[in-house]
Amino acid sequence: MFIPCDRGGCSAAPDFKGFTLLMPAVSVGNVGQLAIDLVISTLGMTKVGYFYTDCLVPMVGNNPYATAEENSVELSINAEVYSLPSKKLVVLQIRSPFIKNKYRPFCETLLSWVKSSKCARVVLLSSSHAYQRDDEQLLGTPLRYLLTPDLEKAVGAHVKELNWKEMEKVAAYPGINDTDKVLHIPGGGITKLLFTESCSEGIQMAVLLKFCSEGDNIPDAFVLVNYLNEWLQLIKSESNNSTDPSSQWKIPSSWRLLFGNGLPPALF
Repeated sequence: MFIPCDRGGCSAAPDFKGFTLLMPAVSVGNVGQLAIDLVISTLGMTKVGYFYTDCLVPMVGNNPYATAEENSVELSINAEVYSLPSKKLVVLQIRSPFIKNKYRPFCETLLSWVKSSKCARVVLLSSSHAYQRDDEQLLGTPLRYLLTPDLEKAVGAHVKELNWKEMEKVAAYPGINDTDKVLHIPGGGITKLLFTESCSEGIQMAVLLKFCSEGDNIPDAFVLVNYLNEWLQLIKSESNNSTDPSSQWKIPSSWRLLFGNGLPPALF
């Protein structure tokens, strides 16, 4: 459940009616979470609360978006909510893995909050194992999207103008029966469950994902957040082709320690 921040003695819940909820799936390479970091850091979003749940591994740390010594000591936890009313955008950042068998309770709680807060739509940033692609998925771009039927009615025409590639369904029993097709997102965490539940409950949801492998997934995060920006236009895209689109995004201070400390000079 959503708990608003107590700022200045006021803990009234913010109004998210008509907002777009942007969130990551805890998936392969943590690509969605890294992309969300870039959005929060670049837009300077304000923390407005946190998502209280027993479905995630408990975690606490320093402010990942610290810009000065004064705000570096602020604490952050496993699921926090940020808002930018000027763009009607609310972001749920998830920073820890799910506890076993807690996918469904989390999805139920999340979708209940989406309905009660009257968010207009949900955009889920995710990823999937590159090595488990079928022959068709090996062709072209590694980026894919999914739209629930309700969102398809609203933005389907615009998405087609972007020339994006929809996530393909694959054979349920390869080599035995290739006619029965199912949605398969290996390494995608809650992606498939959350998407199918949103379809059945009439919630407008889009899934944007990238095929990738574990490793240094910072480049994947930049690719995914630029993919998102093609649609939502969160930041103004540079028209100069020589400009690296990744340079438009502000890297959060916490990324300096993404791979731990450097090697001690005494080793050399």
